[in-house]
Amino acid sequence: MPSKSLKIIVCIKQVPAVPDMKIDPATNTLVREGVPCILNPWDKIGVEEGIRLREKYGGEVTVITMGPPQVKQAILECLAMGADRGVILSDRAFAGADTITTAYTLSVQIKKMRYDIIICGRWSMDAETGHVGPHLAELLGIPQICYVKKVDVDIDGTRVTAHREVEKGVEIIEAPLPVLLTVMKDLNEPRIPTLKGIIDSRRKEIRVINSSELGGDMNKYGLKGSPTCVKKVFPPTLRKPKMILQGDPKEVVESLVQILLRERII
Repeated sequence: MPSKSLKIIVCIKQVPAVPDMKIDPATNTLVREGVPCILNPWDKIGVEEGIRLREKYGGEVTVITMGPPQVKQAILECLAMGADRGVILSDRAFAGADTITTAYTLSVQIKKMRYDIIICGRWSMDAETGHVGPHLAELLGIPQICYVKKVDVDIDGTRVTAHREVEKGVEIIEAPLPVLLTVMKDLNEPRIPTLKGIIDSRRKEIRVINSSELGGDMNKYGLKGSPTCVKKVFPPTLRKPKMILQGDPKEVVESLVQILLRERII
């Protein structure tokens, strides 16, 4: 076990349940209020890994998020899993933020906190950009290791060794603490909260911070501070197949080959 206990921060996000995802036509941003939401699955893996690291090496796990008041339910789920405390950045001024502004907002608060390891999901289910974690690391000026499949901390509690997924296999990287990790879905299997965990989550600290308390540059918050914007959102056009081949498999294959040859595809 490392000679010091670890301060672990896990960044989470509450995302709309996919079938209920709605877009505000005026701002081209996701509608979150009144829409059924879930804890982003990638972030749940991050919470689980944070708890496992604490159980193995000692320390504490803080989950942090930015969102409307309803995001408290996602924080409670993390606390029920075993996280120690939660922080919510919630203010109308934060609404409509892009990935760059989201990372900036999180960084303002995290700079006030003690941490050894920051964990983010690979990406969020509603956007799938994978930008927030790496950008947050840059703002904090700490090393980052992305696409992590396994992580260990050395005996001195000063370095991590991470196995990360790359195109042709696995890469093993060492980095000094503090460090930011983005995690893959096969890193672990998130635990299901127990009844005791659910009851205990109601007693744990959840701190809600608005823009005035947070401080920072107000011009870098929310939709106003976002350097990127969505010009148009529309569903993909559904295309019906031009033909369906049926019958004996051998005859279907022969017909398909003839069609491909005729169309000069092969």
